[in-house]
Amino acid sequence: MPPATDRQLQMLIDKSLAGDRNAKEDLLDHACERLMSLTRKMLNNYPGIHRWEQTDDIFQNSMIRLHRALIQVRIESTRHFFNLAALQIRRELVDAARKYFGPEGLGKNHHTDSQPSDDLGGALHNRANEPDDISTWTEFHVQVDQLPPEELEVVNLLFYEGLTQEEAANVLGISFRTLKRRWQSAKLKLYKELTSE
Repeated sequence: MPPATDRQLQMLIDKSLAGDRNAKEDLLDHACERLMSLTRKMLNNYPGIHRWEQTDDIFQNSMIRLHRALIQVRIESTRHFFNLAALQIRRELVDAARKYFGPEGLGKNHHTDSQPSDDLGGALHNRANEPDDISTWTEFHVQVDQLPPEELEVVNLLFYEGLTQEEAANVLGISFRTLKRRWQSAKLKLYKELTSE
């Protein structure tokens, strides 16, 4: 099934608001394709987590989160739906990074390649690279949550949902120029936060 357009998505939301139980399932069907694509893209950029979790596992956990959220939250618009879906992806990614690369994480304390181990059980040649990348990645998702609401919505739509800038401006009901300004401001704030240390 091809992804639903914004108009189709709003129709499903309207049906859900009117009490149609099947509309929520259709909303999840739409989210499935987008979440799977985004999950695959993000895991490919971070092989440290990909080593421990399959794309399908991260995808399934994100869908469970989204399903639970749809039961508790009354979705009013496509804008609201996209923000909720992006939040679920972000939470799953942060939790996975913490699980595997936190202080007691399997990934941080496991050595399986053919290189000699250091005194902490990790490979000498890549011990410094992987945890720093995962740490930065996790911090990025945490910092996204700290953005002002208007900028957070833009990051959700462009980064997590993969919409074009034109599509995102339509969803938000703002001009293309306003969207670009918010996107630039969000990127600048994230850069400053992530490089301040």
